[in-house]
Amino acid sequence: MDKVVDLYLSDPATKKRWINFLEKLDLHNFSEREVDVIDHTLGLIDEEGNLVGTGSVAGNVLKYIAVCNKDSEPGQRFNKIVTALSQYLFTQQIFHMFVFTKVKYADSFKHLGFNELARTDEAAFLENGSPDVNDYLNGLPKIENQSEKRVAGIVMNANPFTFGHRYLVQKASQENDLVYVFVVATDMSLFNSKERFELVKKGCAEFENVYVVSGDSYMVSAATFPAYFLKSADTLIENQTTIDARVFKNVIAPGLSIKHRYVGTEPFSHATSIYNDSLKRELEPEINLHLIPRLQKGNTTVTATKVRQLIKTDDLAAIEDLVPASTAEFIKANKEELQKRIREGMKIDGN
Repeated sequence: MDKVVDLYLSDPATKKRWINFLEKLDLHNFSEREVDVIDHTLGLIDEEGNLVGTGSVAGNVLKYIAVCNKDSEPGQRFNKIVTALSQYLFTQQIFHMFVFTKVKYADSFKHLGFNELARTDEAAFLENGSPDVNDYLNGLPKIENQSEKRVAGIVMNANPFTFGHRYLVQKASQENDLVYVFVVATDMSLFNSKERFELVKKGCAEFENVYVVSGDSYMVSAATFPAYFLKSADTLIENQTTIDARVFKNVIAPGLSIKHRYVGTEPFSHATSIYNDSLKRELEPEINLHLIPRLQKGNTTVTATKVRQLIKTDDLAAIEDLVPASTAEFIKANKEELQKRIREGMKIDGN
């Protein structure tokens, strides 16, 4: 009978054995982006001491699940490793989990109680446990007769919140009865999720018809979407953005009566440009996509990237032209900590 064991990837020999096993099953991406976020890894060892299955967890996301079905009933090892990972998460007081997987394995997860949120031709996104997406939607604020109102949504990372973000929110606020601003919850930015959420909330306080809410795990970011089972960077971006758009269109928007989505145009970021293209393709005509030109201050396009670069170079005076007072005050008060994060390797380019 196969035995479940802990695999400690900090041990070079164990990690090499783990990688060799996964490569035989056509998983080849072991970049820092994928591996360093792993919190724990389990293995299945057969009676002869061979590694015949493995799976990992990163936060509440299952990763690198792979089994060899030789000399085993189909599905048996898969069920055993996923069940063991679920039990491990329970011991960590985590009762809600997600998985991104090749679409051909989606049904296997469904047999274990997972609910599919979205899929592309190559990838599927599923969840299991509670609180689930219905609990998330039920917990969001709403207004009376919301289904009869003009409701819009904006998704932003806001790293940090700038006049550009405020301009987008103001535009949506003026054109709709209610606006949800979903702040991406992934903690992979210079400003952490709590800081970003508070800055967005303060920056939007003047708009009475705007609700600032956490995107929780349902705004699928590139930081959480795994690349290890996809062939290229563009394939990764395409699948991530398409799944994100489909979750929004088919799950989030109907639950909140959202019929409009606002995004800024993207002249600089390749990934965000693909994202906007995916949104247009996936959302319309059911949800109207509003592409709003980026705010200009003189000859400068207002971007969060520019603000982060100015933090690095210690040019706080220039920052004040790009961000609301609440953001500027936070940066001034926390300048040393932010610059320390940059020195320690936090990336400030991109979005």
